Amino acid sequence: MLTILGNRRRLCDGSTRREFLRAGATIGALGLNGLALPGMSSKVSALTVNGKLPARAKSCILLYLYGAPSQVETFDMKPAAPVEVRGEFKPIPSSVPGSPVCELLPNTARVMDRVSLIRSVTHAYPIHGVAFATTGIPNIEVAMELSPRDGRHHPFMGSVVDHLLGPRPGSTLPANIGLPWRFSSRREGEVPRAGPYASFLGGQHDPVWCSMVGDANVRCKKTLNQQVWEGGEPYRGVDDQAHFALDVGAPVQGGLILDRLNGRQSLLQQYERQLRAQSSLPSTGIDAMAWDLVRSPELRNALDVRKEPERLRQSYGMTVFGQGALAARRLVEAGSRFVSVFWDEFGLAGSGWDTHWNHFPRMKEELLPGLDKAYAGLILDLEQRGMLDETLVLLLSEHGRTPRLQNVDGGGRDHWSRCYSVVLAGGGTARGAVLGKSDKIGGDVMERPVSPKDVLATAYHLLGIDPEAMLIDRTNRPIPVAGGASVIREILT
Repeated sequence: MLTILGNRRRLCDGSTRREFLRAGATIGALGLNGLALPGMSSKVSALTVNGKLPARAKSCILLYLYGAPSQVETFDMKPAAPVEVRGEFKPIPSSVPGSPVCELLPNTARVMDRVSLIRSVTHAYPIHGVAFATTGIPNIEVAMELSPRDGRHHPFMGSVVDHLLGPRPGSTLPANIGLPWRFSSRREGEVPRAGPYASFLGGQHDPVWCSMVGDANVRCKKTLNQQVWEGGEPYRGVDDQAHFALDVGAPVQGGLILDRLNGRQSLLQQYERQLRAQSSLPSTGIDAMAWDLVRSPELRNALDVRKEPERLRQSYGMTVFGQGALAARRLVEAGSRFVSVFWDEFGLAGSGWDTHWNHFPRMKEELLPGLDKAYAGLILDLEQRGMLDETLVLLLSEHGRTPRLQNVDGGGRDHWSRCYSVVLAGGGTARGAVLGKSDKIGGDVMERPVSPKDVLATAYHLLGIDPEAMLIDRTNRPIPVAGGASVIREILT
C-alpha cells in the first residue's frame, strides 16, 4: 500500500504557489481585489510518492453525461426484447463485429474499433451520484448529492490528479479544468449538486472553471411537474461565435455567474474590461499570482475554439457539449493534465440525460445526435493529431436507466444502477475491446461485473497514480484514492 506524504513548495509566507495560482478560479467570490482561497485554512494532506507508476496517458478528458443515458439505447441494445424494453430505436452495426450501437449514433459506430466498451458496470446507488461515479467514496445518499461541501465527500478524480501529479512538466496551464461552466450552476431553483470538488484536499484543488461565451441558437420549452422553462438551449445548438473563457465571476455556491450580471454585456466584454482595470494594480501578492492565470495567453488561446477551421468545429457538433469537447482537446494539446466536460442540466432540474419524461423526443432531437458528433469528433481528432495513445478519454455517467419504459408522455426511463455501460479510449486502453455482458433486457450483469471504482482505479493507473495510494484526510484517516478497487486489466494494452 502506498501512502501519500509530501512535496509542497511554499512561498515565504507559508502558502503554496499553487494556492496562489488557484485564486484565479475564485476571483468572483470576493471581488477582484479581495480574493478568497477556499480551503487555504483547511488541513490538506501532504504529498510524497514512495514509488511511481509509469504513466501511459499524459492527460485525461472526462466526458460526463449527467442524468445517465439508457444502456439499451446506446451501447447495449436489445432488439429481441419486448417493445416495452427495446423501445423505438434500432441497432446498426459498428466497426466492431457483434457490437451494434443505436441508429442515432452513426459516427460513434465508426469509431468503436478505437475504444474499449464495458457493458457490465454495476453498483447499489440509483441516484444522481456524480460524486459516487467520480470519487473513491464508498457510498452515497441524496442528502450528500445535494451538498457539495458535505464533510463525508471524497476528492473528485481531477482534484486527486492535480494534487498528486500537478501541472504537466513545462506547462503553464492548470492541471484540473472544468467546462462548459461551473457544474450545476445553470438550472433554476436548485442548490448545486456534489461531484467535482476537492473535498478535504482543499478548494485550491477544485477545477478551474470556465464559462461559455456566446448564444444558444435553438430555443425549446421544458416542463417538469408544474415548472415551465423556455429559452435558448445550448446543448441543442450554439452560434459560430461560441467559445470559452476563464470564469472570473462565479461564486462557489449558487448565485449569478458573470455573464448574467449585466444583460446588455457579454461575459467576454466584462472579462476584458476587468483585465484592463486590473492591469494597473501592483504586481505583488495574491492579486499578481491570480492574475497570472487570468491573463495567461496560453489558457485564453486554448479556450478559443473559434481559432479552429469551421469544418473541424462542425465535426464536433455546434453545441455547447461538442464545442466543449473541442476545447478539451485544445487544452490537453496545450498542456493541461485533466479536463472535464459535463453534459449538465440547463434551465430546469431533471434535464440533461435524466429522461424520466419525453424520453424518445429528447433522445432524437438533442441527446443522441449531440453525443454522437462530440464523441466521434473528439476520438478522430485526437487520433489524427497523434494524441489518442497519450490521452485517456472517459465517457461515463452515474448509472443507467430502467430496462422497461414508463407509461408517460414521450416515454420515460427511471434510474437504474444494476447494469449500464461505460466507454474508455486512448491512453493505454485496448482498441475494439468489449467487456462484460448483460441479460436479455439489459437489466442485470451476466458476465464480469465492474464497479465505478474499478473504472476510477484504471484511470489512475494509466495516468501514473497507484490506485492503492492513500490520502490522509483532515482527521488523519487514510483514504484510498480509488476506494480500494482494482484495475480492469482486460481492457489495457
